[in-house]
This record gives sequence, C-alpha cells and structure tokens, in this order.
Amino acid sequence: MTSVAIGIFDGVHRGHQQILAEAAKHGPVTVLTFDPHPTSIFAPERTPSALVSLEDRIALLKENGAAEVIVFPFTKAFAAKSPKEFIEEILVKELGASHVTVGANFTFGHKAAGNVEYLKEHAQGFEVSSVHLEENRGSAISSTRIRTLIVDGDIERANQLLTRFFYLKGPVVHGEARGRTIGYPTANLELPENATVPADGVYAGWLTVGDNRWQAAISVGTNPTFPGVRGRQVEAYAIDQIGLDLYDQEAKLEIGFRLRDTLKFDGLDPLLVQMKQDCIQAKALTA
Repeated sequence: MTSVAIGIFDGVHRGHQQILAEAAKHGPVTVLTFDPHPTSIFAPERTPSALVSLEDRIALLKENGAAEVIVFPFTKAFAAKSPKEFIEEILVKELGASHVTVGANFTFGHKAAGNVEYLKEHAQGFEVSSVHLEENRGSAISSTRIRTLIVDGDIERANQLLTRFFYLKGPVVHGEARGRTIGYPTANLELPENATVPADGVYAGWLTVGDNRWQAAISVGTNPTFPGVRGRQVEAYAIDQIGLDLYDQEAKLEIGFRLRDTLKFDGLDPLLVQMKQDCIQAKALTA
C-alpha cells in the first residue's frame, strides 16, 4: 500500500498539512515533489521566491507525516509528459500508488492538461482524494498568499498560515560593523538569491547558531540614518549577548513579530533611544 501525496509544498503550510493528513489516512505517506519550481522552466522571470530551501522542505514534510519524500527534477522533458504518461509511468510504475492525495486545484501533464477529475477518471489501480485547502479570510491558503504577506510585512499573519515562525537561513558575513561601534553588534545574513525577504522594517524573533538560540531584534532593509554602500540587509542583534563571534557560521533567523517601519533619525542619539526601545519590546514579545 503506497499513499502518495503530490505537490510542490513550498513552506509546508497549513494547507499542505491538510493534504498530508488526508494522505496518512490511507497508509504511510510518500510525498512526490518537484525541483526546481515549474515556473522557472517556462517563465524564469516569474519564478516565485522560495519560502524554504529544498533541504528544509524535505525536513518539514517529514516532520508533518511523510515517511518518504521523492524529488523529481522538473525539466522540459518531464513537463512534456501527457497526463496519461504521468499516471502510467510515475504513479503506477515508479511509485506503485494505491492512493493519491492532491489539492483540489492540482494540475499535471503537458500544458497542465490533467486535473483532479482527469486523475479520478483515469486512475489505474489507485483511489484519489482531493483536498479543498482551508479558506482564510475569503482566500484559500497558498504559498503565493504567504509570500505576499511576508513581502508586505504582515509576518504575524504569515506565521499563522505556516503554523510556525517564518525563518531565513544563511552564513553570517561581515557588514559595515557600525552596530558594533554603537553597542549593538549584529549578525548579517547572506541569503540565497531566491529567498523570500520580509518588507523593510524592524522585527522581533530569534537567532540560532549551533545549539544556541537567542532572542533577537531584527532589521531588514537599508539604514537611512547612516546610508552606506551596501544594499538591503537582513541583520539580527542577539539581545543581552556580549562578545559573540558568529562570522562564517550558519545562522537561522526566525521572524516572529513586526515592531515598526524603517525610520530615518536625525543623528545617532535618537537612533540609540529607539534601538533600546526596540530591544525591550522584542525581548518582551519573544520571552
């Protein structure tokens, strides 16, 4: 018995978790997912940013009930398969599916010619379940909706739909070192080009390096008070931590709450007053 759940599952959000839960009713779950994102093959300029890396997508799928995750390389040749070929070659011969679970808007095969009804009508030895993803404020939960919320700065709403804190990962790199000189040394993260980055502003969250997880005040964007040569940055100050040397280490930055917009201050003193308040508020929110 092979219960197969199919989808891209970027972010493994609440809607994806519904699909996995339905699939689990029919046996141990094998997830079939794809990389890279299909849009990158046919319309690279419209490729959506990623909510998580492929590695983390696999880990999150397993955390949410997948016994196995199979990643099919999405190529033009793969996309050219007809719906019939997809069923026969992938679901039947490759996976031996006894049950298939997909989202209600699932499409597959050349030019997305196959849909849920086609899958049900042409199933060969397997049953099909389709899941209507939970409606949220009039809209179905989707990775696209969550990306929009994050880019708009509505991190709390995005976190509710993800059922976890949105996070970014990357090595800690050297910045302009201004934070260190004013008593707020920050860890600057180098992010993948396709990362989903929140709107400019100040946030509260947690910075994890190795086995350590610290409360953090997080800045996204440029520094209009002291403009430099660097562009947008994502940097975190580990609250109450002294003497940390995190350079070149891999860091995880969970973003929990939005505190305020990025502001331009008339000099260092008012900036320091605001930064102190930001840290007090961030510490209270993340306690």
